[in-house]
Amino acid sequence: MAENGARRIRLGMVGGGTGAFIGYVHRIASRLDGDYELVAGALSSRANVAKESGRNLGLAEDRIYTSYEEMAAAESKRKDGIEAVAIVTPNNVHFGPAKTFLEAGIHVICDKPLTSNLEDARALAAIKPKRGAKFLLTHNYTGYPLVRQARELVKSGALGKIRVVQVEYPQDWLTNPVHNKQADWRTDPKRSGAGGCIGDIGTHAYNLARFVTGLKTEAISADLTTFVRGRKLDDNVNIMLRFAGGAKGMLWASQVAVGSENGLQLRVYGEKAGLEWRQDNPNYMWFTEFGKPKQLLTRGGSISGDVAPAMNIRIPGGHPEGYLEAFATLYSQFAEVIRGNAKPYAGLLPTMEDGVEGMTFITAAVKSSAEDSRWVKFSEV
Repeated sequence: MAENGARRIRLGMVGGGTGAFIGYVHRIASRLDGDYELVAGALSSRANVAKESGRNLGLAEDRIYTSYEEMAAAESKRKDGIEAVAIVTPNNVHFGPAKTFLEAGIHVICDKPLTSNLEDARALAAIKPKRGAKFLLTHNYTGYPLVRQARELVKSGALGKIRVVQVEYPQDWLTNPVHNKQADWRTDPKRSGAGGCIGDIGTHAYNLARFVTGLKTEAISADLTTFVRGRKLDDNVNIMLRFAGGAKGMLWASQVAVGSENGLQLRVYGEKAGLEWRQDNPNYMWFTEFGKPKQLLTRGGSISGDVAPAMNIRIPGGHPEGYLEAFATLYSQFAEVIRGNAKPYAGLLPTMEDGVEGMTFITAAVKSSAEDSRWVKFSEV
């Protein structure tokens, strides 16, 4: 049973076998509240790795599959078949599994970005899922309590009309040529798509800015750079954004910023106030009204507005709550959506539409950069 007494949801997984970082994270997130039970998996495209990984996870032998097609066909016929599936594969193996399981009436939890190209993203969004199957895109930073509080502050009008949005996500792990399981697919256009850094972490930064501000993007001017010789995709991104209503934005993402580990941060400035939040210190957020001292908001009592504290906060104030808990919040709240209790989470869980917008963002950025940073409207792509 789950922590709230509800029956656990039977979960399958595509990808995430031995040595896969993000698959491990998804499994922890699914377990944290007891909402899911992993009962089946097609954990690798390599049959021997898929078998070994499934056995290591304690899956029943007849529910360890060597392809997602095999798993979908078999599980959809079982009375105790999976009710949801987590897709934790490289970008080019998102579309096929997501389409297959949605059409089989199985709920889908998919890692970002939605697909490896915009055409597939739009095709996926056009599918009519069988039996009303639901979809979650795991932009996990939207699960942080203070990110949701920032969203509420903007929505309440506390900042006034938004003028400036600055978001950045610097890392340094690809500063030199790197060859390992994690780096190889992220720098391979056949598996990652047309975007490297922009697809891997730039989409996180973009989604965070959109989630908090609610602003609609009209056009972007992008400069995508590949600094490491021989690398086939970008490893540094500088983008200017124009939002509907006149707000301006700047986005920087880099995987060659030496000394930066995982520096996602957001700054939003309106006519009346501004806010600042950093992922590496996520339980604190600065909020400043013009002409008044800065206020340090903490996770806990500061949560207000339409978002109920109990919905987002797991442990008392003063106890760190971060990456894994935010991931788990998405999983547990999606479990409630699957159980038919979707209303409290409307607008809080990343959707298929968010995924399509993320691919539109990547496509527009690649186009802009290829055309000497020309302003490209989203309507053009």
